Amino acid sequence: MVKLDHLVLTVREIDRTVSFYEGCLGMEKVVFGDNRVALNFGGGKINLHQAGKEFEPKALRPTPGSADLCFVTEEPLAEVDLRLREQGIDIIEGPVRRTGSVGPILSVYIRDPDLNLIEIANNIVER
Repeated sequence: MVKLDHLVLTVREIDRTVSFYEGCLGMEKVVFGDNRVALNFGGGKINLHQAGKEFEPKALRPTPGSADLCFVTEEPLAEVDLRLREQGIDIIEGPVRRTGSVGPILSVYIRDPDLNLIEIANNIVER
């Protein structure tokens, strides 16, 4: 069995990305190694690579804006929606029902500063 430890996002501006994910999803900035930056959340980590200055080894074609990520939150989507709108972040779709890794989810979609597609979801408990 495997589980995801971390993933890497190649971004145009690390500080802007950190501000977005801290404010939007409550992630925590961490600095490690040789001044590398990551975002910690719920047992996972996103390492951030500055476009054009990626850490080796790297993806064959690291490109800002090429990711499509889904994050599950226990915060009700109505509250997520309100907080995002208060921050001037447009909901591009949702709430919509989707299928997550453990079953049905209810999701909203936004874009981060690099235009990655970010899905924020609640697990649906069916009775």
